Amino acid sequence: MTSRTCLSIILAAGEGTRMKSALPKVLHRIAGLPMVAHVVKAAEIAGATDVALVIGHGADEMRKAAEKFAPHAGTFVQEQRLGTAHAVLAARDAMAKGYDDILVMFGDTPLIDAAALGAARAKLAEGAAVVVIGFRPPSPAGYGRLIEKGGKLTAIREEKDCTDEERKIGFCNAGMMAVSGKYALDLLDGVGNANAKGEYYLTDIVEIANARGLEVVATEAGYENALGINNRAELAEAEAIWQKRRRREAMLSGVTLIAPETVYFSYDTEVGQDTVVEPNVFFGPGVKIADGVKIHAFSHLEGATVAANADIGPYARLRPGSDLAAKAKVGNFVEVKNARIEAGAKVNHLTYIGDARIGAGANIGAGTITCNYDGYSKFFTDIGAGAFVGSNSSLVAPIKLGDGAYIASGSVITEDVPEDALAFGRARQKTLPGKGKELRERRASAAKK
Repeated sequence: MTSRTCLSIILAAGEGTRMKSALPKVLHRIAGLPMVAHVVKAAEIAGATDVALVIGHGADEMRKAAEKFAPHAGTFVQEQRLGTAHAVLAARDAMAKGYDDILVMFGDTPLIDAAALGAARAKLAEGAAVVVIGFRPPSPAGYGRLIEKGGKLTAIREEKDCTDEERKIGFCNAGMMAVSGKYALDLLDGVGNANAKGEYYLTDIVEIANARGLEVVATEAGYENALGINNRAELAEAEAIWQKRRRREAMLSGVTLIAPETVYFSYDTEVGQDTVVEPNVFFGPGVKIADGVKIHAFSHLEGATVAANADIGPYARLRPGSDLAAKAKVGNFVEVKNARIEAGAKVNHLTYIGDARIGAGANIGAGTITCNYDGYSKFFTDIGAGAFVGSNSSLVAPIKLGDGAYIASGSVITEDVPEDALAFGRARQKTLPGKGKELRERRASAAKK
């Protein structure tokens, strides 16, 4: 089937009023990715050589978003909402280029599996003209039933038009189809609007194709594949299903999730074998974790790269641009942003490292901060290999600490420190005997007045 060309038409013109949002419905995110982008990814995995997005509400916003998740997709505007067949025909110019297969999908069904689309395409390769993807919901009430006879699909019957016997059928229409490119435009042009709503329904091509003696069949997909998202409650349900799938995939690939239900992945999270993830860890977009990493509880990672056998958390935050080398340690209540932590370096606790390099084997004491922002610009801190920075130090960037440099605790360092040098940047301590007692007594007396 790899030699067959395929156009995936994704209908994404719905306004989504039940989402109660100014954002077009299909741009709401699951696992950090717009739901329509999940559909595009499934189509591409299933072998779609081209993608056509049919858009309407928020067309400009949709085009801008599509440039990121589907840069090669064509966009077609459905000016009037006159039914699903009418929406598909908005992409007429794309279909007219000639494809072996046409996939018709919906931008608000983000859980569609590429395997379900591939199964439908396989039926086209075997000679079917129309393939309808069906599913078996827990209750078929409200869904159109797929009427089959002798292995062929004879009709899609809306529930209100079903006989009592047909209502017992549990095989229902998921809405998605695969259509032979040879017949697609002729079948769609044959759809009329002689119905109560005066709309052009995609499902009518089943009857038209049968009347023309063409082969029409149905394939079955899992129930979750057909779940459409219409409101934020359903969006949360789809997120939960997606996360459950991804957690299982991670564990089967060799990742230990101690409390799987508390770990959240993004669409592009990569985690290596023998990595252990403790409870309540969140992976934002752009995270790549190598083998043998340990991520302790309540850590938050986004846009970060972590090499083998590094140790993170608990309560660590890795922001975009964080780059940890092998066996690096970022401990509890440490925040790292746009910084390279080299092999074996330790940033153990209560520290902020931003716009910096921490050299191999360096040790950063508790409460240390890189002062990288002056209110207008960001500046870089370079800490050499084997350097030791004492607790509660402030490193005012731009600044460089040489290899093996030693910074005394409580220092404010504003100038470069040479290799192997010891630097103090604090006021000299002054001790006044008895003055502590005198101060307490004076304050106690004032409080009584």
